[in-house]
Amino acid sequence: MTLVALEDVEKSVLLADDSRLDILRGITLSVAAGDHVSIVGRSGSGKSTLLNILGMLDSPTSGTVAFEGREVRKMRSGRLDRVRGDNVGFVFQQFNLLPGRTALDNVMMPLGHARGRLFWNRRQIAADMLERVGLGHRIEQIADRLSGGEQQRVAIARALVRKPVLILADEPTGALDIETGASVMSLLDEVATETDAALVTITHDLHVAARARRHYRLDAGRLEEADLRRAFEASTLSEPVPSEGTTAPPAPAPLPPLPAANGVGA
Repeated sequence: MTLVALEDVEKSVLLADDSRLDILRGITLSVAAGDHVSIVGRSGSGKSTLLNILGMLDSPTSGTVAFEGREVRKMRSGRLDRVRGDNVGFVFQQFNLLPGRTALDNVMMPLGHARGRLFWNRRQIAADMLERVGLGHRIEQIADRLSGGEQQRVAIARALVRKPVLILADEPTGALDIETGASVMSLLDEVATETDAALVTITHDLHVAARARRHYRLDAGRLEEADLRRAFEASTLSEPVPSEGTTAPPAPAPLPPLPAANGVGA
């Protein structure tokens, strides 16, 4: 089933001198349940703008965006907020955690506006999710005192606590060292596969992009399928690229299953 579909999407902004800056040009992209898509591009190529449109945080200047077959621009703002909150999880490069608050507080945050059991069991659900990402022993630690890798795991737990069907990761390893970044990507890959969620990763790192099953390049606002093998050969990178249909480094040992939505372990 197609989760999100963009058709002929354009995005432009009007500058102070009344000239127009074209950010995205004629982008058509469909992402289905279980997809793992990577989009590479230089800084300023429009990657984050594209991710915000996919996540329904921003609207295109023209073209259409549909989520599960429903055109986003026809949704009322309250309905759109609920659809986004219930179905989309965001993972950012800079973590965007609440300063001075514990890891548990940060992961509980998306459940503050939930309903029923999700709301009443939010503390246990958040604790179970932190356990799931290997931070069960750090739940009461102030989040901004954790290491970079731990902060990114808190951010992942926060993104996944409502079991989104679409996970959007914006340079998720950009602030991490290579080994920690590989561990974080393995975690994202594993959880997305386990829940049949779609994972879209925006990155400038070819090694991160190579983990996906479908690869695209965004250049001057235009999106095209990418041949990452040729990109590696043209770069100074020497590590091999996985064959088509495979992922990059092997995943770590399996982690415990995700907690159920009612707060009781699955």
